[in-house]
Amino acid sequence: MRPIRTVGVIGAGIMGTAIAIEHARRSIPVVLMDKSPEALRLAAAIASGELAAAERCAGQFTQRQPIVYTLDEADLAGCDLVLESIVEKAPAKQALFAQIRRHLSENTILATNTSSIPIARLASGVADLGRFCGLHFCHPVRLRPLVEVAPGPATSPATVAAVVAHANFLGKLPMVVNDGHGFVVNRLLLTYLHEALAMVSSGMQMQQIDGAMVDYGMPLGPLELLDEIGLDTALQSGVVLAEIFSERSGGIELLVRLVKAKQLGMKSGSGFYGYPGKTPNPTCGKIVEALHGPQTRQAGESAGPAEIVKRLLRPMVTEGARMLQENQVAAAWQIDIATIFGLGFPLRRGGLLRPGELRGQF
Repeated sequence: MRPIRTVGVIGAGIMGTAIAIEHARRSIPVVLMDKSPEALRLAAAIASGELAAAERCAGQFTQRQPIVYTLDEADLAGCDLVLESIVEKAPAKQALFAQIRRHLSENTILATNTSSIPIARLASGVADLGRFCGLHFCHPVRLRPLVEVAPGPATSPATVAAVVAHANFLGKLPMVVNDGHGFVVNRLLLTYLHEALAMVSSGMQMQQIDGAMVDYGMPLGPLELLDEIGLDTALQSGVVLAEIFSERSGGIELLVRLVKAKQLGMKSGSGFYGYPGKTPNPTCGKIVEALHGPQTRQAGESAGPAEIVKRLLRPMVTEGARMLQENQVAAAWQIDIATIFGLGFPLRRGGLLRPGELRGQF
């Protein structure tokens, strides 16, 4: 299979834009396609600022490739790799694959940046399953080295090898994982985020939860991370995982009500916090009251930082053990790598399943 020299990215949202920028940083020609002119304008503004800042940091002009912004899917013709990063809904992705197939050459690799939907489910609409796989970048793309490469049931070894080599060229750390809901990173992440939602619902203060995890070494607390991801995006991923992990997907109702109230996080100006300023969002407090009664707001379970950390990490450890039993991963070190380089888990902790972390704590 020929090397990947040109790339098409479909979807000019947060992830699609960031993925396009990563390719431009490495001087790889990239086409960013979206059906929304406004989304493309915003993406171009973000990319221009980030790439200019990268040049200033380098202290010299870099031979980066400009990003081509387009509304026309025909402009994807000639790309060696086309990666979709649209809404996290299987029917939408399947329809997209069926629609663009006529524009792709017989050598084009088609990949999905899905964070939660199994590759086998998305196969409908794909012309050549041998050249189709998952290529999941972790948020935020610029800061997270890990890329999950998820082959589908019919993905060829040559496709896996080409995608792994491409991720390496981008300066990323590719990890080949088995197909399945949420792969590794998001299956762990969703259990963590859902536990945080349960703690908010029980009356614990948002800043208390987030502060404990930042002190532990995480780059962001779980609720601030939800605001950054977008509560609507997190909700859709949670709905997908709830199909098979219903008993481990608490907190969905809180997300549903926040999304219905258009409290979507940073992109809407308010989620768990109000932005700018990151102050607690009173609308969120009222929604919690409506769900669990006015006494919840004052309850604020008395728990110190160590207990908060235990509560949030315990479900992740349990989920990691399940993945090992189910052969979702071959060894515990893959989970440690995923949490450190995909979720920003503090390096000094050695990874989620490090024996020292488990002993007597969970």
